[in-house]
Amino acid sequence: VQLQAFGGGLVQAGGSLRLSCAASGRTWSRRGMGWFRQAPGKEREFVAAISWSGGTTYYADSVKGRFTISRDNAKSTMYLQMNSLKPEDTAVYSCAAAYSDYLRVIESDYAYWGQGTLVTVSS
Repeated sequence: VQLQAFGGGLVQAGGSLRLSCAASGRTWSRRGMGWFRQAPGKEREFVAAISWSGGTTYYADSVKGRFTISRDNAKSTMYLQMNSLKPEDTAVYSCAAAYSDYLRVIESDYAYWGQGTLVTVSS
């Protein structure tokens, strides 16, 4: 049971990055998925979530209109397209798989967590 996020890096403000989260085995089986992030010195916070079917998504207000979450169940992979990045988006981004097939926004509703990928946005 593994999740791995990748695709982070250094980008200038206003730029874009696409994160990916690859899952293996039962991790992917009919589960809602989500992205969370933790900035230096801050608590981890919810970013975006998507249902098992991909038909329902939900975003934190801070990223709404700039980030897009999606998934490809055939590839057991989830994505986070991040546009118009701001310095305050700098954080370690982690992906997680929920206990159920619907989208969840609370950390305790997530069963599996992957290691994060660092996104740094320079001003």
